[in-house]
Formats: sequence, C-alpha cells, structure tokens
Amino acid sequence: MTRSERRPRRTLQMTGVGAAALLTLGACSSDDSESSASASGKPSGEVTVFAAASLKESFEELGRTFERDHPDTKVTFSFGGSDALAASITGGAPADVFASASPKTMKIVTDAGDSSGAPATFVRNQLQIATLPGNPHKIASLKDLTGSGLKVVLCDRTVPCGAAAQKALDAGRLKLTPVSWEQDVKSALSKVALKEADAALVYRSDVKAAGAKVEGVDFPESADAVNDYPITLLKESRNPGTAKAFIELVKSPQGQRVLSEAGFLTR
Repeated sequence: MTRSERRPRRTLQMTGVGAAALLTLGACSSDDSESSASASGKPSGEVTVFAAASLKESFEELGRTFERDHPDTKVTFSFGGSDALAASITGGAPADVFASASPKTMKIVTDAGDSSGAPATFVRNQLQIATLPGNPHKIASLKDLTGSGLKVVLCDRTVPCGAAAQKALDAGRLKLTPVSWEQDVKSALSKVALKEADAALVYRSDVKAAGAKVEGVDFPESADAVNDYPITLLKESRNPGTAKAFIELVKSPQGQRVLSEAGFLTR
C-alpha cells in the first residue's frame, strides 16, 4: 500500500457497542498492519491505541509527531473511560497499546493476561475544580462544592477520575451528591463548558485543554488523589514493533514535554 493510499488517522469513540465495532475494525484492517516493521527495520503499518479520555489532546499530538517521523505508519486512537476500554480489551477488541488513567483499571487487563510485559507509569495527573468562566459562584475550596443550590458533576466512581474525586472528598471529610455521574472526564467537563453544571471535579490537564471555556480552581485535598497513568503493549498486538516505538515516544523526553505542557505531572 502506498503512502497516498493510506487512510487519514481516525479517532474511534467508545460507545455501548464499542467492542463489537472495534472487532469489526480489526477484521477489516489492512495487511500492512500485520507486520511490525518494514524490511529496513523502521516502524511501519497501523497501530491502534486505547487511551484514557484525559489523554486525548496530548496523544493526538504525539500521534501526529509519530506519523510525521515515520511516514509509513498510521496511529488510530480510541479514547474513553479506562474501565470501558479495559473491558473492551479483555472482551477481545483488537488493539496494540493501552494507556490507562489508573493502575486499578490497568490491572483488569494484566489480570486477564492481555498485557505483554509489565506496564510502566509514564505520567501522573491531579484533580482541579472546573468552574464556569469567571468563577461566578466564587468557588475557592472543595468544601464550597457542597453548598446548597450548586450543580456539581462528578465522574462515576468506577472510572479513575471518579475514584480520585472520592479520595479527595474523603481526605476533606466531605460528602457531595452530584447532579449527574459521568462515564469519563471529558463528559464531566463538557457539562460545565456547556453551562449545564456549575462545577466539576476533573483533571488539571482537561481544564487546560478546555481553554477559556472553563476556569480551574486548585484545592489542597487533590494531593491525596494523584493518579498514576500506566501504559503497556498488548499481548495480541498485530504490530508489536511499531507499537513499542509509539510507547517509547510517549516515554521519551519529547513525549514527556508534550504531556507536561498539557498539564500532566511528568516522571
């Protein structure tokens, strides 16, 4: 397949039928994705990366860098809640790389024997309160979110951002009943960006990615809820050589710089 015949990079969205759709994608992938490298030993072919929703902007930038540096490659992403992605992998969805927002969700994959080697922590993330632009409700602390009449959104406790939020609330000995539980951090943030909620507990990196659509408020309890992000090559990878090269880019000084600029805490 020539370079001009390669399809543009795709970003797959996880849905309730995501696993089935991805199985179909795997069946339709090109012969080029079967090989891990060209005859010259350089990365080639397609790799599919399953990654936590909070990694979307930084990983897409790294994907563009990888394709530019290796013109015979194509990186396809699927972003979503880490628990849903892990379930898709253990259910047989074809993928080469998994980057999770917590060791707990990565453990779902490793316990199922679907990881090739030990996952490596490549970055960390810390929570921040996302408010409406200008912070009209004058939210200055985690306790302020418990005020009556304030519409607050949280990630579901089954996903890493929700588990981290609960840790922070426990650290502050606070109880909070949100107006909705969201399945990933981007969904929680969008409620505030669309002015459907007054505030949300999300990652610093997501607040930064949203730009002027929201405003971030730091709070000390977030130090008790910092998430490690592990990444691994998957056992059933159809293109392990190129997949390993992408992982190395993520872990490299160049990759760490991109992640740091996106608001992550690097190694």
